[in-house]
Amino acid sequence: MAGKINFTVIGAGHGGKSMAAHLALMGFPTTLYNRTPEHIAAIKELKAIDLETYEGGPRGIGKLELVTSNIQEALEKAQMIMVVVPSSAHIDIAKACAPYLKEGQIIVLHPGRTCGAIEFAKTLRDAHCGADVTIAEAETFIYASRSDGPAQAHIFRIKEAVPLAALPANRTSLVLDMIHTAYPQYIDGGNVLQTGLNNMGAIFHPALSLLNAGWIEATHGDYQFYIDGVTPSVARVLEALDRERVTVASSLGIRARNAMEWLKLAYDASGEDLLEAIHNQPGYYGIKAPPTLNHRYIFEDVPMSLVPIASLGQRYGVSVRGMDSIIRLASIIHRTDYWRRGRTIEKLGIDNLSVGELMAYVNEGIFEEVKS
Repeated sequence: MAGKINFTVIGAGHGGKSMAAHLALMGFPTTLYNRTPEHIAAIKELKAIDLETYEGGPRGIGKLELVTSNIQEALEKAQMIMVVVPSSAHIDIAKACAPYLKEGQIIVLHPGRTCGAIEFAKTLRDAHCGADVTIAEAETFIYASRSDGPAQAHIFRIKEAVPLAALPANRTSLVLDMIHTAYPQYIDGGNVLQTGLNNMGAIFHPALSLLNAGWIEATHGDYQFYIDGVTPSVARVLEALDRERVTVASSLGIRARNAMEWLKLAYDASGEDLLEAIHNQPGYYGIKAPPTLNHRYIFEDVPMSLVPIASLGQRYGVSVRGMDSIIRLASIIHRTDYWRRGRTIEKLGIDNLSVGELMAYVNEGIFEEVKS
């Protein structure tokens, strides 16, 4: 029943603050957790977040039930736990939550990137968490938002439809029933492999940044990322990467949207090819490039999105040479090994599963921890 579900939002960046304020304004008892006390000191003092928004959107002072840096305290009354942190922090959050989770709680990753729910579940198993909790992930973040100050947030847009899937998929309806009391925008996303393999940021963000590395460093991002950065040659690379992603999905029996279909669905943009479709998307005009290559488009999207897609491809017989080249370029530029740091199927604990066994796990929760 609306107003009765207890939400805990984990993460007090622009997304977490926006979500916590919006939930509070909708009348839900809302707790905000952040592991760094200084980061939420102003919110804790006010016990509220001032939310600004677009015309007709939610706005006002969202009064919070609790603001804390104590994870046990944050989870105590939570029925639905909204994890709104960079995907590189999902493991740390899972480890912190593991001792305090309770039967029946629902955890939603906003978003999961690729294989986020699988990673979270593996981390809880490794931490010997005995509580029967449900982990779900959204395909993308529901808000376009920013932080306007220590206790302020601004929502520019709320997406109209966001696919969501639980692990296993036979619990998705349970999650949707609860989350719909606050957010009717969430729709059934199939399973967590489907939401993860429809991750378009994995294709667009790293390649566009790396192939324009010289321009980013020379101008500090002072050019139009998608309009100036997507030239005919760059678009051909994006098309090749996109084909690999769709083929990886197909190897698992999943029909993923290709980039052209995604642009049509998300923005009603179309064209003869990807170059034309991107340039026909009015919303891309005016979006500047990242100011530096030390940006989440590389340090988050490569290990948490591109690596798991490529790792699945290598396991199930798909050529992912394009993805591998982007991962290796990113590794050279950032002087790190993203294959080692990323979400490989070995780290996810699914490297010994056949396609049938993997699908049984994500759809029905049937999983054998140790396989010969």
